[in-house]
Amino acid sequence: MTNLTIPPHGELDLLSLGAIIHRLDPGRLPFRKAHTLDIHVSGGEFNVAANLSDCFGLRTGIATAMVKYPVGDLIAERVRAMGVAPFYKHFEHDGARGPNMATVYSDQGMGIRPPVVFYNRANEAAALLQPGDFDWAAIFGKGVRWFHSGGLFASLSATSAELIIEAMQAARQHGVVTSFDLNYREKLWKAQGAIDKAQSIFKRIVENVDVLVGNEEDLQKALGVAGPEAGKGAALDTSAFFETISRVVEAYPSVKVVATTLREVHTTNRHSWSAVAWFNGDQVTAPTAHLDVLDRVGGGDGFASGLIYGLLSGASPEQSVRLGWAHGALITTFPGDTTMATLEDVEAFAKGGSARIQR
Repeated sequence: MTNLTIPPHGELDLLSLGAIIHRLDPGRLPFRKAHTLDIHVSGGEFNVAANLSDCFGLRTGIATAMVKYPVGDLIAERVRAMGVAPFYKHFEHDGARGPNMATVYSDQGMGIRPPVVFYNRANEAAALLQPGDFDWAAIFGKGVRWFHSGGLFASLSATSAELIIEAMQAARQHGVVTSFDLNYREKLWKAQGAIDKAQSIFKRIVENVDVLVGNEEDLQKALGVAGPEAGKGAALDTSAFFETISRVVEAYPSVKVVATTLREVHTTNRHSWSAVAWFNGDQVTAPTAHLDVLDRVGGGDGFASGLIYGLLSGASPEQSVRLGWAHGALITTFPGDTTMATLEDVEAFAKGGSARIQR
């Protein structure tokens, strides 16, 4: 049982709030030796809306900042291409310094060489967003079934975190289910100068959350919850993570679902992948898949998307976790951060499909 009361109808199945960025990707070359770059439009919160629209066929939207200049035009085109309805707060570019649509630099790594991610989020338009910038009463009044945001957006500024809280509270007043992906990024919190305050900010947000998503490191660093040592290549011990989740729901009794991806990194291109979830006291564990990884970025957002799709479509907790697990796994086989999978791909892998050629 999920104990979630999801509105059966709405103009939008899901609305996300967050920043949209463009990621420059040199592929397997390190940036210092790169000659060409692919451009991926991304953002932890946007990725969920884009995946749910493009792969799962749901009606989704994104509330975000948009700058009127060529980079903004490129990003807006990709938003349209993924079928996501935009709710933009527009900013004018001064021709030299911004405000800007942020740039993220991320190579894919290879073998024993891990991917490296760094940022240029100077004068980012999304960091200027603040409470009052969106008419939540009008947006939610038209009918929204699910609202989603995440820790990437919360880390940008004090006002972005307050905007999440404002939107969460408005969503709950309209009977909308709320979800939050912790997506803890130490570099971003350190740049804001709020690394010591990060946990207090996350705690205020999570008090308004129905469905909480994050990996083991997110749960520990963002919420200060004790758990197994993260990122050290230990075997995937699901019992340890359920123990961590039990501490989360004890601290935040309003949270009805906690879902966590489990990833053991053997090399950059070889991962063991699973997931666990807690549904109002019931424990669900996904299988463990051994993945050949092309590009690991976006796997967690892919999991969140499949999980949310399952819950919105009335699937059981077990089926929902399987769909999230399968979609997150498939995301790692594509370049970029958003999905290239079809619903049929996800359902087939969730049922135990193989990589045999399809003729």
